[in-house]
Amino acid sequence: MKQGMKSIESLYKELMRQREVRKDLIADTRSLSVSTEHGISTLSIFTDKDIYNFKVTDIAHRQIADRLGIPFKYYERMMNEYPKLLDENINSWLKFKAEKRMLRTLDGKLRAFLSNRYRRLDNLELVDHILPVIMQMKNCSIASCDITETHLYLKIINKSMKAEIVPGDVVQAGFVVSNSEIGLGALKVEPLVYRLVCKNGMISRDYAHKKYHTGRNVEDTDNAYELYSDETLQADDKAYFMKVQDIVSAAVDETKFLLTVDKMRQAKNIKTENNPVETVEVLGDKYLLNKNERASVLRHFIMDRDFSQFGLVNAVTRSSQDVDDYNRATELERIGGTILEDSVKTKKNNIILLPNTADIA
Repeated sequence: MKQGMKSIESLYKELMRQREVRKDLIADTRSLSVSTEHGISTLSIFTDKDIYNFKVTDIAHRQIADRLGIPFKYYERMMNEYPKLLDENINSWLKFKAEKRMLRTLDGKLRAFLSNRYRRLDNLELVDHILPVIMQMKNCSIASCDITETHLYLKIINKSMKAEIVPGDVVQAGFVVSNSEIGLGALKVEPLVYRLVCKNGMISRDYAHKKYHTGRNVEDTDNAYELYSDETLQADDKAYFMKVQDIVSAAVDETKFLLTVDKMRQAKNIKTENNPVETVEVLGDKYLLNKNERASVLRHFIMDRDFSQFGLVNAVTRSSQDVDDYNRATELERIGGTILEDSVKTKKNNIILLPNTADIA
């Protein structure tokens, strides 16, 4: 499992810092203006009293381009070759397609350009609500956590809920909580299986819970203004996060864990093709792995000498530890879960099921 750069204490400290310096605004797009120089764009927001200026991040650029219907390849070309044309395109469409947008900023940067119906389910509130639940769960601990530009991650392991795939190959149950504050995904609670022999984490797409960032329209006004949490939203959020607490409390489910263990046992009996290089190339094409990721998967696949579908899953999840980016590492852990599900479904009629008697230690 990819290790984050932060302990839970330092992660919480960073969340507190972000809370102090972030700024969220609702603005009519006619009150916005973009200016680009030397490949860097600045968004100006005009209110009744102030003018706010924020550097536009790559993610916000993509969201602006998508909302205004500007193909991103063309958007990038204008930014690099003809910045004034980019500004003219953006500013003209912002005024022509007038609407209310939520602007999320942090450290002097526009980090998200979102709908005014976007529901702010923020990382600090999420951690405040679920950390006490995790601490009360017997034998549970946070194995890895991090906050990236786009997501928060908490990966939790239950050391007392474990099973063997084959004698000596022990896996433990767990779950992943993830959230994006900038519109790049729902709040998720996903099952995780942790393999002790190689410290791999595999995220299962089955049995995952998602809570979407969709809410009611905020106050309608022609002016840009800073957005705070009003009492109604605070009450709604409290009820919402109480539901998330219930989901987290039930996240380590013995029955669902054993179903995933059974799939791993089945995959252990499903052989891949005789050519590991070809197997990894086909896998890389299907799941859009880059050159370095393919090389890493192939290396672990050959070194482990387990040429079953289970071995292939473990090669992918093991390769996540070789990736610098925590978001991508987590995505590889999800791809491992997807490969497991797909391999078992594909070979369903040819699988010999292993007994399910001595599971929970």
